[in-house]
Amino acid sequence: MARPIVYFVRHGETDWNRERRLQGQHDIPLNALGRVQAARSGELLRGLVERDGRAFADYDFVSSPLGRARETMELIRATVGLDLAEYRTDARLMEMSFGHWEGFTFAELQAREQAQLLERERDRWGFVVPGGESYALLQTRVGAWYDGLKRDCIVAAHGGVCRVLMAHLRLLERDEAVRGGGEIGQGCVYVFDGNSVARHE
Repeated sequence: MARPIVYFVRHGETDWNRERRLQGQHDIPLNALGRVQAARSGELLRGLVERDGRAFADYDFVSSPLGRARETMELIRATVGLDLAEYRTDARLMEMSFGHWEGFTFAELQAREQAQLLERERDRWGFVVPGGESYALLQTRVGAWYDGLKRDCIVAAHGGVCRVLMAHLRLLERDEAVRGGGEIGQGCVYVFDGNSVARHE
C-alpha cells in the first residue's frame, strides 16, 4: 500500500531564527520576511498541486499548534484562496523542546553549558536537552503522527520535525538527519512520498 504524500512547509522566519536563538516551543511570531516566505510556500503548493492534477480538497491540512506554524498555514491558505480557519492542529507536530536552553544562542550557551554541549556533540540524536527533549523523543511523537495518516496532507511545522521525519522514513541516517542534510529551508516545500523527499523552491 502506498504511503501518504506529505507536502511539508517549515514555518516562515521569526526574529529568533534571524538571531539564531533556540526557539523550541516558545511561541515567537513570524517577522516580515517570514510572512513573505509563507505566502511564497502557498504559491509553490498551488503549482505542485496543479502539476499533480489534484485539487486542494484532496488534502488534509494540519499544523503544529505553535503560532508561527499556524500563521504560516493561514498565509498559505489565504494565498491559494482557501478559508483561513479550515485546518486542524496536532500537538505531535510541535518543535522539539529545548527546555532551559530556549531563548539562547549556542554561542551564549558555550559559557554556561560547556559540558552539556560536549555531551550533545557525542550523541546529537539521543541527548536530552536539560528540561527538554531529544531528537529520539521527538521522533516518537512525529513517527506516531505519520504512521497514523490516512490521506495525503499539507503540513506547516518546524525544522526539527522535518529532520526526524526524514530519519523516520529512513531517507537519511539519524546522525545525518540531525547533523547534516543542510538547513531546513523556509519559503520552500518538501514533498515526502514515503520513499523519497524532494525540495521545491
